[in-house]
Amino acid sequence: MDPIYEFGEFRLETANKALLRNGVPVGLTPKVFDTLLLLVEHSGQLVEKDEFVQRLWPGTFVEDAALAENISRLRRVLGENSGQPWIVTVPKRGYRFSSDVRKAIGTEIASANLPKANAPRSKLKLGLSAAVVLLVVGAGYLYVSQSNRFTAPPVRSLAVLPLENLSGDPEQEYFADGMTDDLITQLAKISSLRVISRTSVMRFKGTRKSLGDIARELNVDAVVEGTIIRSPERVRVTAQVVRANPEQHLWAESYDRPLGDVVLLQGELTNEISRAIRIQLTPQEQTRLASARPVNPEAYEACLKGRYFWGKRTEATNKKAIEYFQLAIEKEPTYALAYAGLADSYASTAISGALQESVPPSEGFPKAEAAATKALELDDTLADAHASLATAKFLYDRDWAVAETEFKRALKLNPNYANAHMSYAQSLLWMQRPCEAVDEAHRARDLDPLSLVINANLGLILGFTRHYDLAIEQIRKTLDMDPNFGLAHYRLGQILILKGMNKEAVPELERAVALSGGSPRATAELALAHAQMGNKKQALKLLDDLKQRSKQRYVSPFNLALIYSAVGDRNQALDWLEKANQERSPSLLVLNLNPAFKNLRSEPRFIELVRSVGLPDREM
Repeated sequence: MDPIYEFGEFRLETANKALLRNGVPVGLTPKVFDTLLLLVEHSGQLVEKDEFVQRLWPGTFVEDAALAENISRLRRVLGENSGQPWIVTVPKRGYRFSSDVRKAIGTEIASANLPKANAPRSKLKLGLSAAVVLLVVGAGYLYVSQSNRFTAPPVRSLAVLPLENLSGDPEQEYFADGMTDDLITQLAKISSLRVISRTSVMRFKGTRKSLGDIARELNVDAVVEGTIIRSPERVRVTAQVVRANPEQHLWAESYDRPLGDVVLLQGELTNEISRAIRIQLTPQEQTRLASARPVNPEAYEACLKGRYFWGKRTEATNKKAIEYFQLAIEKEPTYALAYAGLADSYASTAISGALQESVPPSEGFPKAEAAATKALELDDTLADAHASLATAKFLYDRDWAVAETEFKRALKLNPNYANAHMSYAQSLLWMQRPCEAVDEAHRARDLDPLSLVINANLGLILGFTRHYDLAIEQIRKTLDMDPNFGLAHYRLGQILILKGMNKEAVPELERAVALSGGSPRATAELALAHAQMGNKKQALKLLDDLKQRSKQRYVSPFNLALIYSAVGDRNQALDWLEKANQERSPSLLVLNLNPAFKNLRSEPRFIELVRSVGLPDREM
């Protein structure tokens, strides 16, 4: 009899080469199944690497990475075992299955055996009847299984989990993360598919959660997972697609390519995955995927490093990102994606709302706009570049019409571009189109549900549209994900001030100042809270602190104007606002929204300032 093994909620049927979780089949490739079977057969014992090789790849030389890849897939499928791993790594030796395993005999299979020739006639009839019933049931099961495979609804939403770096070199993590990001970007261009953004999936990097649990948490129909091995000249990628409910293995493939063909490989992967999930590409989408061309490997690697450092969102890492994007352009002057990355990095240096402002807007934004324009000259279908240009047009040029056109173009090219949806939402808010702003912000959050930045900014938009309680609840949820996320504390402080809860805002803004390394913008908002509580002395102390710091680093005139207005010095407030306008500060877009300036709204100089910025002369 072929044995059946049971452990936890799993059942391993050796005769059928099937793994079931609570009775539902779990998709495994043959080699991964055999890996699990060997572990289960020796439960509690060390299985040496050589034993795996002899059993799975007899007579073949196989690198350790192939075995590590199988173990990685198993861990992802099995998830956690009461908080403990099912499979324990014994360094440099092998692996051990840590769960208790119950071995049973396949009674269903035994009952299907034909009786011996000398059996009584009645028993023979009974045995034949049982066999026929089992054959009919089995055929019915196969029919239903195959029928479900072809009648199940197509996949409409997808998450690409971080590709696992099997190179054995932690320094290659940026490459694995970059390849994950590129694959997400390619799949996100498919208009009929909702693709979860990079920020959310990266929170599952190294997780032991099952694919089903991850799919439920991200609210997607299917999950893509895989591994990557990079050598100096080549890259090997394996990937598979698993439907979440019912759990079903849809597709798996392995690719080995020269490093210079990585961009072409991304298009190939996208086509294969779209076929596996039965998504029909439009002719325009097919053309965009087919238009990819090889990229200089050194330029590609530099661009990956640039995006890796830009994604960390600090002043120091943003400077490193600029250096790497410039290196990528030096290696390949026609690399549009590197120019788009450079545009985002330059813009980040001049946006105070992200608590990263380090140069005047008049220095950062012209560089950002020039880089985005160059990117579009090289590739007009690059959604990233259209979104980058839209941001510069809106925040710096104050050209609302062109900015909106560029945002819409970016979202047509990449409907799943969560950051573009959020930037567009913020622009709609400043243009006093609150309902549209809230809708766009929710779209961004749905596409990137675990992004701390997007969740915090959704709270900001809800607050500025006077949904104060919803805003506070939203930002507290963000802080539940990461209590040390400075931007969320800053946003919460802003909303509490809007609601008149200045006392409660103070500790949040103090925390934001500490976590951001002393952000001038967070310091100014803290001074505002103190001033509105009647603590003018503390507000003036913070004002003096910013003035002293402005001798060593850039401090926006807007921050000083905010505090002067809060303590009732109208002339100084207006003087500093006019200086901010000379720099074309994006912060002026909140003139009609920030409570610090309520006492200035009847002033002729303030009215003229609002007009020159291009804002509606009214509150929402």
